[in-house]
Amino acid sequence: MRFVTTLFVAASLLATSLTAPLLIAQAAPKSPTPKPVALPKVTVTTVARGLEHPWGLAALPDGRMLVTERPGRLRIVARDGKLSAPLTGVPKVYAAGQGGLLDVALDPKFAQNRVIYLSYAERDETSGLAGTAVARATLQASGLADVKVIYRQHPKVAGTGHYGSRIVFRRDGTLFVTQGDRMRYSEQAQDLASGLGKVVRINADGSIPRDNPFVNRSGARPEIWSYGHRNVQSATLHAETGQLWTVEHGARGGDELNNPQPGRNYGWPVITYGVDYSGRKIGEGITAKAGMVQPVYYWDPVIAPSGMIHYTGNAYPGWKGSFFVGSLTPGALVRLVTANGRVTREERFLGDLYERIRDVEQGPDGRIYVVTDASNGRILRLDPRK
Repeated sequence: MRFVTTLFVAASLLATSLTAPLLIAQAAPKSPTPKPVALPKVTVTTVARGLEHPWGLAALPDGRMLVTERPGRLRIVARDGKLSAPLTGVPKVYAAGQGGLLDVALDPKFAQNRVIYLSYAERDETSGLAGTAVARATLQASGLADVKVIYRQHPKVAGTGHYGSRIVFRRDGTLFVTQGDRMRYSEQAQDLASGLGKVVRINADGSIPRDNPFVNRSGARPEIWSYGHRNVQSATLHAETGQLWTVEHGARGGDELNNPQPGRNYGWPVITYGVDYSGRKIGEGITAKAGMVQPVYYWDPVIAPSGMIHYTGNAYPGWKGSFFVGSLTPGALVRLVTANGRVTREERFLGDLYERIRDVEQGPDGRIYVVTDASNGRILRLDPRK
């Protein structure tokens, strides 16, 4: 049964310095606390429910959607919210801890070729070790055909945490895959011989672009685009500049908004604005070091980021050109307004739902859709309240 919840989003979410994030730029002072702003009222409609830990959402051109469920299911969501049976042909996933079936993305020429891409946790049955993988396939009425794994993170390691991962297509047809440090192996985020803690860039068939920054460096993996990342679960392309933007999880504090540039080092675990979950410092407990890039923006306390879009529609007055990021903790949809590469304002929505927002998507109708991560997860649509 569909229902509507009216949200009156209070400006007081931004009024206190205890919850306001800090603005950081390279070699620049911190900005003052953002001023309280009057937030628009929106309504939230449940489009679909009954999903088991939904993770990724992709809008199809005809108004339907694809949604992944972490245990390993891919479904089509009809325009009326009805869920299809699980599609056949999905690769076998390692559904343990944070692993499972993760992101889904459409090929830029999907209308012609029906090709989609899936990221997921893949386990080696002999060694028991696991890593992030990406497969491409052709979407048919009830399943996937021509399934091919085009990327595997190296090395596979033990554990079930920090897989990343989002898939973002660049304008040139290459794709970025964001990854995590796999939790126990954070030191490898600084190791160019390892795929852990990296953003990688590959061609649509899995081959390596010739202009990647480390293609000709001995001992470095040629797929690496940027390194020194902890666990990147939010990523999108800026609609105007075509640049990649990401948000990665910190530990206890230190979630970071970055604009990853080729060959640059983003510092984890050497520099961070967070501390360990125990409260102890991480490494030397430093926040800056020569040769390591400062975040554009960071959060402390964390928002636990997952899912991200750069909004290009006209459905919500004043929102065009904003970034929207899902928050798992405390649970919200976070709007970021930027100017000249800096964040100038933050707003939060959906906090009174007390639900984990796992992914964010813009539909063909210009509306914003989100998925909630729960055993009985939902797909929600935001509408402007008249």
